[in-house]
Amino acid sequence: MLKMSLGAVRDRWHLFAGAVVAVALGVGLVQSALQVMAATDRPQVPTGVPAIERARIREGYAGAATLLGMSVMLAVFLTVFIVSTTFGSAVVQRRREIGLLRLIGAQRGGVRLMLFCEALVLGVLGIAAGVPIGLLGTWAQSKLLIHVGMLPPWFHAPWENGALWAAATVGLCTALTGVLAAAWRASRISALEALSELPQTLPVMSGWRWFWGISAAGFTVLMVIAAQAARDFVAGLVIALVVMISGSVALSQLSPLVVPFAGRLPGLVLRGSLVAELARAGVLYAVRRSAATAAPLIVLVALLVGLWGTFGSQAKAVGEEQRQLIAADLVVGGVVAPGNDIAAVSVQTTVPVTVIRMQGKKKQTTYSDAVGIDSSAYQRTHRLRPRKGSLDQLSGATIAIGPGMAAEGYKLGSTVTVVIGAKRLAVKVVALMPETPDVSENFFVPRSLIPPSVGRTESLVALSPGVDPAVVGARLGGDVQTVKEWAEARGEAQLRGNTGLFAVLMGLAGVYAAVAVVNAVVMAAADRRREFALDRMAGLTRLQVVGVAAIESLTVVVVGVFLGSVVAAAALAGIASGTARTYGVVVVAVPWKLLGLILGSALVVVGSTAALTAWTATSRPPITLLSGRE
Repeated sequence: MLKMSLGAVRDRWHLFAGAVVAVALGVGLVQSALQVMAATDRPQVPTGVPAIERARIREGYAGAATLLGMSVMLAVFLTVFIVSTTFGSAVVQRRREIGLLRLIGAQRGGVRLMLFCEALVLGVLGIAAGVPIGLLGTWAQSKLLIHVGMLPPWFHAPWENGALWAAATVGLCTALTGVLAAAWRASRISALEALSELPQTLPVMSGWRWFWGISAAGFTVLMVIAAQAARDFVAGLVIALVVMISGSVALSQLSPLVVPFAGRLPGLVLRGSLVAELARAGVLYAVRRSAATAAPLIVLVALLVGLWGTFGSQAKAVGEEQRQLIAADLVVGGVVAPGNDIAAVSVQTTVPVTVIRMQGKKKQTTYSDAVGIDSSAYQRTHRLRPRKGSLDQLSGATIAIGPGMAAEGYKLGSTVTVVIGAKRLAVKVVALMPETPDVSENFFVPRSLIPPSVGRTESLVALSPGVDPAVVGARLGGDVQTVKEWAEARGEAQLRGNTGLFAVLMGLAGVYAAVAVVNAVVMAAADRRREFALDRMAGLTRLQVVGVAAIESLTVVVVGVFLGSVVAAAALAGIASGTARTYGVVVVAVPWKLLGLILGSALVVVGSTAALTAWTATSRPPITLLSGRE
């Protein structure tokens, strides 16, 4: 059986090339990610670095490990997706071959074993190609994480034998997992059914496809309803991430139901054109082929547009939240003295702080920033109030836990040790602030605990009624912003912090989607040589045949991008509802530029690939293809 599988892979290499590339990329990414993650588990911190800087370096290492873990999960998911799609299409194209095997006595178990052996061969080839990719990927990922600021410039990831073995295991497992559905479906083909030329012999919407499509769609609808009922913005964010995955799976499985409706698009746009009419007929007839091309685009658009919309919405929410929570008019760098046109001034100084507390019998040390405030002035210029305790008690040896540490388990009335500059003292927790999307403020302490000329100081200025902020800003001079400008700047700063994370995930998803789409187009062209020959014998020129293939593919691109956008819109709908409930206004970021970039890139890549493969498939005289069957 292994010898037969080797022969099948050799003779039909064009069907399996995309799966081999996907497995190789998966192995390379897992290998490089595990090597870098192993290095981040042992942070390299030079001696003599201040404690606060050491803490920030360790936080960067932890963030890099989290990002790499997400990348590994995404790579495994997309690899299984591509391998599954490849074998599903291969089974359709090889139904006569499988039927002949059944005729000469092959049992269902033997057919399944043959496909598993083919997947094993693909896995081995992918591992062999993935190891050098992993070596290059380790260097590339290290440089990228250093560039986005997650890792320090001196970071180095040494070789780890365990990463290689783990990546090889993942490569084999993803290849074998991806073939499961196709192997089961191939074993259900009977000899007479496979030898039939009727198009109904293998229904596009199989029972399992209906099951997974309807189940994922139903779950997605429930999640969207739950997002509409969610009471806060954070819940909407979490649900949005779930909707992106379940929605993309649902529409990928159900895409054959939507493709026929979109197949009429070429005839409407290019009315009266023979090439457009043939392209319309091709999309309507070859639903399976169109769905295989649309599926990776659905996943790509749903993930990228949904993720970027989520990150952007979170950043905009931070700005809107700060604008609503600040009861001041201006934010001024430095200390502002009271005046006749100023109703209140809250001077805030941010300094590095070390907080030490006991968690059971273990000592936990947190390196962060603390904001020194005057509690009375702070409450006159801020609307955010503690969920427990009171800021009125924030004086002397006390501390308030800010929004950034709200979920870390600090208890009201407990005692912690803080180190600010050269001061080390025990302080009492007198207030716990609620959790907010803006996690930049972790601790509040009285300004009397802040050493002179230490830290960064800014003043929030509330003006007297009727006073023009522009006039006061001009009088104060220096770094002056309105609260709206200041809040928007904080939101943009958070968005810039997310950009590095998104760039890594976007690049990964984009590469896999390109491999999947090109693989689907190449496999489809390989199965259409006789169809193209018949078109040419009927009177079409070679360029017209290429035009038909290109228009079909471009139509499918529009379908895939549209369905992916539907999933992303469903995910962002929950965020919009959450912000409306939380802030009273809808705060959502729609990444139109990214959507346009994806659509344009997909049209170019898929259109050029379809044209090139059709041109190659029509290189031989049509009579040579119609003179006999393989």
